[in-house]
Amino acid sequence: MMLKTGAFLVAFVIIFSALAPVVAPYDPTKKVAEPLSPPSIKHPFGTDNLGRDVLSRVLYGGQVIIGVSLLATLFSASIGFTLGMFSGYIGGKTDRVLNMVMDSMYAFPSLILAIAIASVLGPSPLNAALAIGVVYIPTYFRMARNETLVVKSSLFIEAAVSLGMPRHRIIFRHVLPNLVPSLVVVATINIADAALTESALAFFGYTVTPPTPDWGLDLSSAKSYIINGYWWLLIPGIFIVLTALGFSLLGEGLGERLGKKD
Repeated sequence: MMLKTGAFLVAFVIIFSALAPVVAPYDPTKKVAEPLSPPSIKHPFGTDNLGRDVLSRVLYGGQVIIGVSLLATLFSASIGFTLGMFSGYIGGKTDRVLNMVMDSMYAFPSLILAIAIASVLGPSPLNAALAIGVVYIPTYFRMARNETLVVKSSLFIEAAVSLGMPRHRIIFRHVLPNLVPSLVVVATINIADAALTESALAFFGYTVTPPTPDWGLDLSSAKSYIINGYWWLLIPGIFIVLTALGFSLLGEGLGERLGKKD
């Protein structure tokens, strides 16, 4: 049930955002009606404080959050997973040094570290993706290292070593395939965390600059109006929740499915 629900939500948000150039009724950056107009047939999600169509901004804003989240996850997974796998297998001084570095990074609150990095790099989707990606490298490192230590003690690894198989070949041919299921589950759940972090960065102005549509940025612009009764300006926040919930359920569902197969 979780897998199907998560897959449905993820597919809905991705398709919803991908079709923005085709189905968005208006230019998301231009005034198209009176400011703060409630939902209507012409504007199903109403208009914001500048008279821009909220539906159009939500459609285009999804492209930013999903793109940044996927890019950040790819970046952090590729670096953290590779380092963790080699660290766990090689061990020794290399393992201790990498563990110290990752523990130091893990000690920082993720959002504060992401804001610090993004503030240095400057506001842009690419810089936000890099900032978020750096924050989650220790997550993949720990997962890959712990899984590698378990696989390393297996009899088939000892047999490969006794046969004189090169270390790099053992890692990529025998260790890596056993870690892929865990990587898929962790990465899927991590996309949900990355989406929430991106929204927070955008809320504080570290992802995009106005008038570029972004769910977090739109929430930031609307915060003083939402509390005064303009409830439809909260719709971008609803889509943030749906995106995070979808990827979380998908990851949990994949974990259960893969666990049953094992």
